[in-house]
Amino acid sequence: MARGKLRIYLGAAPGVGKTYAMLSEAHRRIERGTDCVVAFVEHHNRPRTEVMLHGLEEIPRRDLEYRGSTFTEMDVDAVLARRPKVALVDELPHTNIPGSRNAKRWQDVEELLAAGIDVVSTANIQHLESLGDVVESITGVRQQETVPDEVVRRADQIELVDMSPEALRRRMAHGNIYKSDKVDAALSNYFRPGNLTALRELALLWVADRVDEYLTEYRSEHRVSKIWGSRERIVVGLTGGPEGRTLIRRAARLAEKGAGGEVLAVYISRSDGLRSGSPKELAVQRTLVENLGGTFHHVVGDDVPAALLDFARGVNATQIVLGVSRRKTWQYAFGPGVGATVARESGPDLDVHLITHDEAGKGRGLPVARGARLGRGRIIWGWGVGVLGPVLLTALLDGFAPDVGLANDMLLFLTFTVAAALLGGLVPALASAVVGSLLLNWYFTPPVHTLTIADPKNIVAIAIFIGVAVSVASVVDLAARRTHQAARLRAESEILSFLAGDVLRGETSLEALLERVRETFGMESVALLERESEVAPWTRAGSVGPHPCRCPEDADVDVPVGDTMTLALTGRVLPASDRRVLAAFAAQSAVVLDRRRLREEADQARTLAEGNRIRTALLAAVSHDLRTPLAGIKAAVSSLRSDDVAWSEEDQAELLEAIEEGADRLDLLVGNLLDMSRLQTGTVTPIVREIDLDEVVPMALGGVPEDSVELDIPETLPMVVVDKGLLERVVANVVENAVKYSTGEPVTVSASALGERVEVRIVDRGPGVPDDAKERIFEPFQRYGDAPRGAGVGLGLAVARGFAEAMSGTLTAEDTPGGGLTMVLSLKRAPGRRPGEPGEREEPGEPEARAAVLS
Repeated sequence: MARGKLRIYLGAAPGVGKTYAMLSEAHRRIERGTDCVVAFVEHHNRPRTEVMLHGLEEIPRRDLEYRGSTFTEMDVDAVLARRPKVALVDELPHTNIPGSRNAKRWQDVEELLAAGIDVVSTANIQHLESLGDVVESITGVRQQETVPDEVVRRADQIELVDMSPEALRRRMAHGNIYKSDKVDAALSNYFRPGNLTALRELALLWVADRVDEYLTEYRSEHRVSKIWGSRERIVVGLTGGPEGRTLIRRAARLAEKGAGGEVLAVYISRSDGLRSGSPKELAVQRTLVENLGGTFHHVVGDDVPAALLDFARGVNATQIVLGVSRRKTWQYAFGPGVGATVARESGPDLDVHLITHDEAGKGRGLPVARGARLGRGRIIWGWGVGVLGPVLLTALLDGFAPDVGLANDMLLFLTFTVAAALLGGLVPALASAVVGSLLLNWYFTPPVHTLTIADPKNIVAIAIFIGVAVSVASVVDLAARRTHQAARLRAESEILSFLAGDVLRGETSLEALLERVRETFGMESVALLERESEVAPWTRAGSVGPHPCRCPEDADVDVPVGDTMTLALTGRVLPASDRRVLAAFAAQSAVVLDRRRLREEADQARTLAEGNRIRTALLAAVSHDLRTPLAGIKAAVSSLRSDDVAWSEEDQAELLEAIEEGADRLDLLVGNLLDMSRLQTGTVTPIVREIDLDEVVPMALGGVPEDSVELDIPETLPMVVVDKGLLERVVANVVENAVKYSTGEPVTVSASALGERVEVRIVDRGPGVPDDAKERIFEPFQRYGDAPRGAGVGLGLAVARGFAEAMSGTLTAEDTPGGGLTMVLSLKRAPGRRPGEPGEREEPGEPEARAAVLS
């Protein structure tokens, strides 16, 4: 029996219309005469989706009892018995009720496919198992219902159901997805524009990768070698030389010109390992291409042009970027070069770009560092081979092959001398030459067993032998010294590059720089000492390591920086060659210290300027906002004390009420001024503990009319770690501000859990605040719009944000859907309750079924 085909409508986010699209497909198939039934579709009380079910045959569901409640699931046996041509199965990642035939709905679908039934199903991108961590980091919600990626990848057809975040939020606001009482919470949490945009990007990228897989499979099955330019793929050929960075950046600019461009950098090395590129440079280029959004590949091939073209055609590339050859003019006599060969053999479907660069024509050789001086182990081996080798060779030749001939004997002895030179350098090779020449003279040069040489030709041969041995040893030793010098210069250049980069950009602190000095030179401690004058005592501006010295006299190495500063190191005495780089470190240490002090002075100046601004605003506030209630109190008291007027009891009560209102306003203003003063001086010390929001928030609403606020604080919310008094002040200030600006509708105060945070949202339906003013309203002495001067000095929100940040929380402003302003107070969640326990915010999707499964 042929396996059924699976078609999946993949949604970028909940509510984009994947179920609607699936039902529309069912109606089209029925019109064409296809036997199509509904195995399981959940419309979630969405009117338009429910209408689409009309006219479709639905297979009765199976009832299951779980924890005292009855739930319905797809009846797999009934669908198999009905054996339709096509079955519609909604919500592929759904977890079945315990007691069902299978644990997951995608397992039910596998049975239908195995029975030869075609299935049309739906899923959202956030339910793919491999994307669980990514989705949680974006939305703060851990998806409990997932489907393995391989199940979706095996689908015969995948159709992406997409919608812009703005359109999806409009659909949500119109009530087409959730009921009206859940719209505000959904728009403010899961369905934020940033969340939807990120989910949409995940879906597009995932589907794009799947399309690439389809295309690759098709080209492989049909043996298509010709390149199909479905998207711009640019291959960059690297040699390991410094010009590679220029090529990568050029390729990235080419990729940006077309939608969906992709850069693939490839380095082709020979199988014998000869003429390899610089590993360090290749590592830098790998980092560069990955930072630009491309990928790095390493391919082994002896024929570089052929390997490069095979790679490009294998990845369906459309362009190749190569650098102009570094070879000199005379070197073209050995062949046309990689660039010319690739351009000639690329064919009409693959464009080749030859990019000029600074290294063009400077030669093909690349400096390859082989390490520092010859190590101790190699020197020991050199002595052993150079001294013991000739002795063993003499015993072997004298005992078993005495008549080989002097010329052959000299070549054999020269082999050990060359080996000693390669392993141990100059001195072991010279020793080997001396030992070898003496053994040749004593055992193999007539007359034997004497140091006399009878034939002058043998004297010349031995002299040549010694000369060749000395020459080889000198070349090896010179190469070792040059390698050591190159390695040292490279290390110095890296250090100086570090100083010219991080330090000059201000990205390194003084302590980090001193630690770098200590690690670079292997010292025990490093200290930067300074003094005010030549007769003043030394003080440490910064130090790292144990027991840093207090004066230059105590240091093993000291490098002066001007007349009043020095860099002092302890641990060992450094050679003079190290002092050049150490002097650069010392100079930059002084620069870092000066920069740190300038930054501190700038911060102090900024603090003084802010304090001056606040004092000026405070004087303005005192001159008007504080005098207004004082004037009212003074007038009321003077009236009561007047002997000229006989006040009635009602008049006296009214005057006393005016006095009380003025005193309350004064108390509020003075309290906010004192709170702002505490925040400015940093004397707010929260006493945090774990509390429930429903213990604090209702107490904060005592200063507003009872009918002006609607409270929605679930009892199952997690506890928060806050200072109870500060939290009460924050909520009170924000709610009073919201009530003041509300246009008659009650202010809503709600709370919900979001990952490791708990959010309190104060929603009003007032005039709202423009985006460019959302941060200014939290500044001291700021009032937005046409608020009356007597309404306060503009400190309420500033104090609220300051207290929130003192408790490791945040207070931000957002637009209320439909008009108004929403204040979002985010607080730290108390440890203990984990996701999935009571108090965790519900995932979007199908709350009834999910709650049953996860309860």
